[in-house]
Amino acid sequence: MMKFLATAALAALVSFPAFAEDIKVGVTPGEHAQIMEKVKEVAAKKGLNIEILEFSDYVVPNQALADGDLNANSFQHQPYLDNQIADRGFDLVSVGKTITTPMGVYSKKVKSLGEIADGATVAIPNDPTNGGRALLVLAKEGLIKVNPEAGLKAGPADITENPKNIHFSELDAAQLPRSLDDVDAAVINTNYALEAGLHPKDDAIAIESSESPYANVIVVRKADENAPWVKTLVESYHDDSIKAFINDEFKGALIASW
Repeated sequence: MMKFLATAALAALVSFPAFAEDIKVGVTPGEHAQIMEKVKEVAAKKGLNIEILEFSDYVVPNQALADGDLNANSFQHQPYLDNQIADRGFDLVSVGKTITTPMGVYSKKVKSLGEIADGATVAIPNDPTNGGRALLVLAKEGLIKVNPEAGLKAGPADITENPKNIHFSELDAAQLPRSLDDVDAAVINTNYALEAGLHPKDDAIAIESSESPYANVIVVRKADENAPWVKTLVESYHDDSIKAFINDEFKGALIASW
């Protein structure tokens, strides 16, 4: 009888996680939300219960995290986080890499950047890091040249050569897919492209290099950096099942970056 009770007690210890905690994680719609739903399943087995909150833009999730309305967010790349910290003084830190979403150039009017006409309008994101990223994609394709001293934060004012006299329309990143009816081309982040039914591999007329420095990250408040739940969240995201889901679901449109 005692042996049975000891065995049952041991089984109970094995069956239940060492701790249980509830957290709120902010994401943007699309792939970040889809992946986090899978992470939620893995984390639940480890005692971490994740409530997922979706935000339609890139500005609110960091403010919500800084204000304590979220425990973590997963939607942004490191250069964007660095820029937000510099501009807004957020005491935030990245704790793990997630995915890389290559930025693409899309158009309903031309099939290649070489067909872009003189005086055409190209839409780019209006936030500094994604706007600079878009310009660097176009520069790599030879459409423009950008002052190298501007680095990752290049803006239209940093364009040094513009042989086709391209006009740049700076729009909220979420609005870019809808702008395709009105502009000659748009440089769109993958999450918003996928949400609009655009696939980077199939529909982009140009795409960012695989050597992009723009890996996305999980972000928490600095004060929580070493909390046990943070380690569990990152471990859950880096589970082999999550990598398999990314590869199967997105078929190369996203790259697991860990």
